[in-house]
Amino acid sequence: MRTREIMNLVLELAGLDEVPPDSGIIVPGKNIKKLAFGIDMEVAELLLARDLGVDAVVSHHPKGGLPMVDFHKVMYRQIDRMVEAGIPINKAQKVLQERVEQVDRSHHVGNYDRVVSAAQLLNMPYMVIHSPADILTEKTVQAALDRGLAGIPKATLRDVLDILVEIPEYQNSPVKPVIRVGSEKDYAGKVFVVMAGGTNGGEKVARAYFEAGVGTLVAMHMPDDVIRAVREQNIGNIVVAGHMPSDSIGINKIIAALEARGVEVIRMSGVVAP
Repeated sequence: MRTREIMNLVLELAGLDEVPPDSGIIVPGKNIKKLAFGIDMEVAELLLARDLGVDAVVSHHPKGGLPMVDFHKVMYRQIDRMVEAGIPINKAQKVLQERVEQVDRSHHVGNYDRVVSAAQLLNMPYMVIHSPADILTEKTVQAALDRGLAGIPKATLRDVLDILVEIPEYQNSPVKPVIRVGSEKDYAGKVFVVMAGGTNGGEKVARAYFEAGVGTLVAMHMPDDVIRAVREQNIGNIVVAGHMPSDSIGINKIIAALEARGVEVIRMSGVVAP
């Protein structure tokens, strides 16, 4: 396969019409029969991949190039997700903006060329697949929770955890889903999965979800300042499912599609096998 064919396949799986700002082909390649797919693929992983005889490297997290520089732009996808939860579109835009600007500033100072130049010098095809995999994860986890909670009228956070740990990637990871705000006996209310859109939207976005009627947010990860703020608000719960296993759910769907097309894939750098 060519890197372009791989990207087209990924977009199709995620239901996207174009490559999102946090993804892309950094070094193009062809005749790819064996690739290494990891969550954080940097210079060390490129060298290891070369020694393993792979034809291309795929990183989930953007480590260079435009996917890193333009990372903040993909966060605007969160507006659509907030609208799905019942948040007015104008409010969604305003509560998200501060966090978008923070992420923009943090990536503006980063070394966008480090991994890019290493891949070019090694002549190693290199691409980044971030949002498409996260979208697949978000849809998969939301569907599992919707099915599992459908017959439980007064579901608790314990019920949410029990459903999550049935997903293979959570079963196979040492990092398990945990309650960060709330307790096992607390009612879950409306459970909403927020795992795509670059990174978390911050305290104001969390509050907007709860004010719109969401009872529990399920995220890959959540910073301490947001957790503290939500505890103080005392209007909603947060379940953190785990970063590496959550990322792996979408990644494994992509890997399965690649393997079905005859590509050998080496999982590494955080990817949890299903």
